Amino acid sequence: QVHLVESGGGLVQSGGSLRLSCAASGSISRINAMGWYRQAPGKERELVAIITSAGNINYADSVKGRFTISRDNAKNTVYLQMNSLKPEDTAVYYCNADVLSIGYLYETKYWGKGTLVTVSS
Repeated sequence: QVHLVESGGGLVQSGGSLRLSCAASGSISRINAMGWYRQAPGKERELVAIITSAGNINYADSVKGRFTISRDNAKNTVYLQMNSLKPEDTAVYYCNADVLSIGYLYETKYWGKGTLVTVSS
């Protein structure tokens, strides 16, 4: 079994910054892509940013230039540095990882439970 645990959410004023972390633990052989998604009230979950094990990165257009995703492969951890936050960034942020578990032949997509980010105007 693999667990993803997010941290770093909270309340911040518009224009402020937050840094989210997500650590994967458990029976891990290899992690391919790791990413951050978010879901605002009344809206569908959307991709924020994703980073592969090779370091290839994609961002949602709405966060380009403001958010930075990074990862520490030795720690099985992915980060999301969020700057110039806007009220429309308010959402529950979820971590996601494509994990090859020990003894398995195929990757499984795991999700964290989410961390709430609230940006006040």
